[in-house]
Amino acid sequence: MAKTKTSYFCQNCGYQSPKWLGRCPSCGEWNTFVEEVLQKEDPEKGSWRPGTSLKIASKPRQIQEINYEEQPRVITADEELNRVLGGGIVRGSLVLIGGEPGIGKSTLMLQIALTLSNHRVLYVSGEESEQQIKMRAERLEVNSSNCFILTETSTQNIFKQIEQFEPDILIIDSIQTLHSAFIESGAGSISQVKECTAELMKYAKESATPVFMIGHITKDGNLAGPKVLEHMVDTVLQFEGDRHLAYRILRTTKNRFGSTSELGIYEMLGSGLREVSNPSEILISQRDEDFSGITIGAMLEGNRPLLIEIQSLVSIATYGTPQRSSTGFDAKRLNMLLAVLEKRGGFRLGNQDVFLNIAGGLKVEDPAIDLAVCASIVSSYEDISIPSSVCFAAEVGLGGEIRAVNRIEQRISEAEKLGFKEIWISKYNAKGLSQENYKINIKTATKLEEVFIRILRK
Repeated sequence: MAKTKTSYFCQNCGYQSPKWLGRCPSCGEWNTFVEEVLQKEDPEKGSWRPGTSLKIASKPRQIQEINYEEQPRVITADEELNRVLGGGIVRGSLVLIGGEPGIGKSTLMLQIALTLSNHRVLYVSGEESEQQIKMRAERLEVNSSNCFILTETSTQNIFKQIEQFEPDILIIDSIQTLHSAFIESGAGSISQVKECTAELMKYAKESATPVFMIGHITKDGNLAGPKVLEHMVDTVLQFEGDRHLAYRILRTTKNRFGSTSELGIYEMLGSGLREVSNPSEILISQRDEDFSGITIGAMLEGNRPLLIEIQSLVSIATYGTPQRSSTGFDAKRLNMLLAVLEKRGGFRLGNQDVFLNIAGGLKVEDPAIDLAVCASIVSSYEDISIPSSVCFAAEVGLGGEIRAVNRIEQRISEAEKLGFKEIWISKYNAKGLSQENYKINIKTATKLEEVFIRILRK
């Protein structure tokens, strides 16, 4: 029998060390190293692993000799998931879905499993019993004769059932609860997560079966387990949202088969997750009158144009040092825009508290909302409201100039579709645009003061 090998792993970042360390040299955390057994069992003991029946060794081939036939994706009934995945489920892909406890990960996956009525779906749960899953399925009010439930945590037993069942799609809930007999450490440890993921990845690639894995996250919001876990999988989806609010956002952080900037929006109801096909219904609040400090910006998230609401509050600092607070917007960029407004626009904001909020819980990185942010701050500072029928789509430079943004036609078309009457863009974006093609009134400007004079001082 081979000698048992052990090593020490940081439970925060997955750093491996041959000896125990008090402080992790990778992430800097203290007392996070745990000893784990590395020696695997003898494969001749009878345990089954995916691919053990394949004895043919791989050989290098010229790329011209490789035959490639594009296989159709599995299109689900969930249009939001299809968009996030890049057009549907890719056969043989390994997808990791992370999110906070109670955010709705299991509900989303069970809802997908029940709606794929034309495919045999195996839902493996290591956290809930069959009766608990049945209760959730009845609440979702979706019936399917091709959805099968397996409550098991041992990967060897799971693969034995897979051999007999031969599912079209496999769902694991969750990867931190699985346990492989080839690793002697406990479930959820660094070694177990790596080994179980490796077995599932080998199964997905050899059988061309899509595999979805639900993953836990740490208190910092990162996926629990080693960082290599995100490198191993094909797609990483993040399920975000406030548990006290009804809306959820499914965001792509890695995708080998599509864009990494897509997002899907859902509403959590008593009967499950409802797709929000028109995001503006949650990103733009309904109000009867105009208020100062509120503007609408046209942004792009992946291939999807969105109209979002920016809310600002500017008031005199009462505690000496002015506060700068932003929710959903980069704080450093906010400070930069405030400096531009003070230097180029002449607004005295140095002694003012500035609070900025992106409605709907979105985190925005598109620079095209710079003009909307500046207009919102000045509107609150001057206490002059901007009509709710006006929106903005332009970047602001350090010289106070209005810069052009990409794909302006999509932004204008989305604003027109939602009923806006006026949109402000850069003059350099107007080349090639014809007002005759749009019902919305297109306004152009080259500097910030032009916008403020024509909007705020009407």
